[in-house]
Amino acid sequence: MTLNYENDSETDLEERLGDARKLAQRVVEGCLMVLHCPYEAEVNVSIMDSGEVRQLNQQFRSIDQTTDVLSFPMVQYEKEGDFSILERDGNDGDNFNPETGELLLGDIVLNAEKVISQAEEYGHSVKREYAFLITHSVLHLCGFDHMEKAEAERMEKKQKEILEMLNIQR
Repeated sequence: MTLNYENDSETDLEERLGDARKLAQRVVEGCLMVLHCPYEAEVNVSIMDSGEVRQLNQQFRSIDQTTDVLSFPMVQYEKEGDFSILERDGNDGDNFNPETGELLLGDIVLNAEKVISQAEEYGHSVKREYAFLITHSVLHLCGFDHMEKAEAERMEKKQKEILEMLNIQR
């Protein structure tokens, strides 16, 4: 698995987490294992501050406010976590890195300030909030959503399963 990681934040998030890149890699790999992803994958993780995240949220979602995490999937799934769409006739291979053969899952943009403030607000560690938001985002990259109640329940159940498997608790 390839994790492209970039921290453009001015917060002390990495000081609080230790090796934030290594933790992100562990969480993404855990997600893909639980989802039984049959491919090696490539994911981009960018850590930014609230102002930058707000600009991206406005640009791509037409929402003029900051948020905790943004997900930019590269694959359009018919069913959440069903990677078989990539094997169908007519798939021209655009979802794979031509140099490595890895599945291009997409981009995750984390708001470092929100990671810290939400950890405090919810009464758990910064590590747990960081891992939760990455898990949440990877699930979006794999076709999960939470717009309808049934979708939200499935996504929440999968998030809980992944975090328990990683032994990252509240």
